[in-house]
Amino acid sequence: MIAGSAALHSAYFVLLNQGYRSGDLSLVYPLARGTGPLLSCVAAILFLGERPSVVALLGALLIIGGVVVLSGNLTKLRERADQKAVRFALITGVFIAAYTLWDKQAVTAFGIAPLVLDWGANVGRALLLAPLAIRYSEETLVEWREHKHEAIIIAVLIPLAYILVLTAMTFTPVSYVAPAREISILIGAALGARLLAEGDARRRLTAAGAMVLGIVALAVG
Repeated sequence: MIAGSAALHSAYFVLLNQGYRSGDLSLVYPLARGTGPLLSCVAAILFLGERPSVVALLGALLIIGGVVVLSGNLTKLRERADQKAVRFALITGVFIAAYTLWDKQAVTAFGIAPLVLDWGANVGRALLLAPLAIRYSEETLVEWREHKHEAIIIAVLIPLAYILVLTAMTFTPVSYVAPAREISILIGAALGARLLAEGDARRRLTAAGAMVLGIVALAVG
């Protein structure tokens, strides 16, 4: 189970980075993060026997809809120049759903502790990606010298965040946890509007309101 988690997460990171290389962050990230929980909810209902309430399902749809509106790039989905990025984003969303369901089974059906699962998966990812780091060793060293502090911060925050997600999945259905994770995009939008002075406040507030209502619906449902 740990090896499978490592493989799925490695594919997710590689695909997401390829998506970023192919298109805009504001297109790739929301599309991938919106597709992932939607597929996770559907698969959890079909394969794990979860039966979320109608209110909870509406909450999930509100969160996912808020992600799409927040991206502000619906027209880009039809533009030829962005089709490659869209494909990478959608495939990334499939892998988000896959590792979510896989890890849910790991911490519930197999009883693997979240800390152990994430630690083992991190070791597995390091082993799987080591050949690439060795092949591009010069570029790797340059990136480390230029972005060492950022890399260390990310190395702490990503595992910490996902261990919390895994812990939540030990006692909460996937169809609730997966959409609730998308509140991170709301936080990012708020920071962008505040720190980066990004415009289009009406669209951002509409999307944020939908996501907040979605979280409330999940809690109630």
